[in-house]
Amino acid sequence: MSIQYEKVKACYEYCRTVTDFQPRVGLILGSGLGNYARNMKVECEIPYGDIPGFPVSTVAGHDGRFLFGYIGDVPAVVMKGRVHFYEGYTPQEVVMPIRVMKLLGIQVLFLTNASGGINQNFQVGDFMMIKDQISNFVPSPLIGENVSELGLRFTDMTQIYDLELQDIIRKTSEEEHIPIQEGVYVQTSGPNYESPAEIRMFAALGADAVGMSTAGEALAARHADIRVCGISCVSNMASGISKEKLKHEDVQIAADKRAEDFERLVTQIIRKL
Repeated sequence: MSIQYEKVKACYEYCRTVTDFQPRVGLILGSGLGNYARNMKVECEIPYGDIPGFPVSTVAGHDGRFLFGYIGDVPAVVMKGRVHFYEGYTPQEVVMPIRVMKLLGIQVLFLTNASGGINQNFQVGDFMMIKDQISNFVPSPLIGENVSELGLRFTDMTQIYDLELQDIIRKTSEEEHIPIQEGVYVQTSGPNYESPAEIRMFAALGADAVGMSTAGEALAARHADIRVCGISCVSNMASGISKEKLKHEDVQIAADKRAEDFERLVTQIIRKL
């Protein structure tokens, strides 16, 4: 048994001492979705700090707990707050929650985040369905000993974001009259925002939005044969696209303004899964 898997299994076994709930969908809440629990019937909560060896979120607006319950009729586990590479965690620690959720039973991982808009056709407050990603600017969580209990050493990433789930997102956005953009997401390490020259480079590479999470989580999910979908809330225009100086408080405010629509869109999508 690999060392990484031993750590994941220990976290899983602790969770099973608290609840036997069997989730089918895992949802990671980004900025603007901190109050998402009101959209679900919560059966059980587990603070990250109670789980031995589990990474704990240190960022404002990221509460740090698992919520187990139902979104409509769909059994789900919701991460209220995620951990990030820039907090000092290793890439393997950052994706530990995804691997724990895999053992708990999830088949689909729904990723959400707040991002900076690179595509100049985007506006602050837009939602973007993630169709593909660029993750080369952060270390892969798959580096090191392969967690063979979960996946292959060399995992195919031809289609990270599931095509069928993308169709569900498109259909739901139309039905709910919530417009959604589509594009490529690029992850950087953070915690600093990017320079205008870096944003120009990302645009040349084909990125439409940039953030400090998500891509590594998606890699770990695909490694473990979990289907993946994702939506990003464009909470600011990236450096150089806008002349405004970037502040985390402004990102939170912009995300909070779209929280109601974001919650409704995510909830209706999950009910169709």
